[in-house]
Amino acid sequence: METIARPDILTWRTRAGAWSLDFSRPLLMSIINLTPDSFSDGGRFRSPEEAVEAALAEEADGADILDLGAESTRPRSRAVNEDEEWARLEPVLTALVRRTSRPISIDTYKAGVAEKALAAGAAALNDIYAGRKDPRLLAVAAEWRVPLLLMHMQGEPATMQINPRYEDLLGEIHDFLLERALAAEAAGLPRELIWLDPGLGFGKTAAHNLSLIKHFDRVMPKGYRRVMALSRKAFLRTIPGGDGPPAARDGLTAVADALSVLKGAEILRVHRAAPNRPAVDLALAVRSAA
Repeated sequence: METIARPDILTWRTRAGAWSLDFSRPLLMSIINLTPDSFSDGGRFRSPEEAVEAALAEEADGADILDLGAESTRPRSRAVNEDEEWARLEPVLTALVRRTSRPISIDTYKAGVAEKALAAGAAALNDIYAGRKDPRLLAVAAEWRVPLLLMHMQGEPATMQINPRYEDLLGEIHDFLLERALAAEAAGLPRELIWLDPGLGFGKTAAHNLSLIKHFDRVMPKGYRRVMALSRKAFLRTIPGGDGPPAARDGLTAVADALSVLKGAEILRVHRAAPNRPAVDLALAVRSAA
């Protein structure tokens, strides 16, 4: 891993090539779900080719990173084994790496899937368990020297939304993220490659999620890249105009992402780049104003 002169530029190299991200502007990480049961758009793609075209459309609309996920992590979702996850992921990944200029992130907590994906051309990893479900994933990220997104989750997808409770919401999530970041560093992953996500919707009530947006700058440990992932999530239904199908929440998503940028978010995970790109750029302009 090499960091060049400007501190807001991150560069790294994988078998698929050299990658660079410019953190002087909020980055959009577009979600491409390859699952039949994701909360927002499960079963959307009838073929790998449709998924690849959707990813390329996100790139054209301003996505900086493409995030492929092949196992649903919605509330009460069922886990899938490594073979099933890789069978969903492999044809899309291998086709997409030949056609995109963007780094591809893989949303998985399984070290075996991560290794196969990196060997096939993926450039980053995204683990909702933050290395707790399969601790070897931290070592895989360190060995390959790729960015690793570590997320906070209370419980597991099957149970996480059953009465989530905290004694100290901000303190508990801050301390969890810092502990997992230090674990990744101990495994050999450079700090520059560690990205942290407070995990909105993963073991949180609507009130918890709103508080995390409001206090994003307080909950996130310093010294690591800061990720916000709230796109289309169910808590937005508590806001006027947020009812209806998940895709109807894209406008509220853009507003909430802009608020997150005002609080220091650097990477926004989104289902659609188009409505978010101008919103987060405006928020950056406001944040940078005199």
